[in-house]
Amino acid sequence: MSSHSHSEHNAQHYYEGDQSKLYSGVMNHHFGHDLNSTESKKQVGRIWKVFWILLVVTVVEVILGMFFSHNMPKGLVAFFFLALTLFKAGYIVAVFMHLGDEMRNFLITVLIPLTLFVWFIIAFLADGGFWLHMNKTSPTRGATTQQEATH
Repeated sequence: MSSHSHSEHNAQHYYEGDQSKLYSGVMNHHFGHDLNSTESKKQVGRIWKVFWILLVVTVVEVILGMFFSHNMPKGLVAFFFLALTLFKAGYIVAVFMHLGDEMRNFLITVLIPLTLFVWFIIAFLADGGFWLHMNKTSPTRGATTQQEATH
């Protein structure tokens, strides 16, 4: 018989065998702890901190959109919304997907492709806008539409 115990408190057993117990509450972070323990209170405090930060950023976005966006240049409004949205997305990924606790290399392997993907979208939108502008201002296209209009 193996000296390796397969009791229900052995976490390695869950990763090697039936993983359904990982998600059934057996392995939650309160296992063996009182809900009023310092660890539980620390976790609840962290959740409230995340809530308040995301609430403040969302309220700033709503106020900016409702009251200030009409008097500001569109580019500046777009920059503010993009910056606040990226902040919220990054914060959510760092906290809820636990990437804020991961090693630096793992974080880089996620953020660099994400950054390249955002650049990819912006580049294709800019390219599409360029071709749309060229088609509208092209003399051959303009001549074709003028000839069709006269016939």
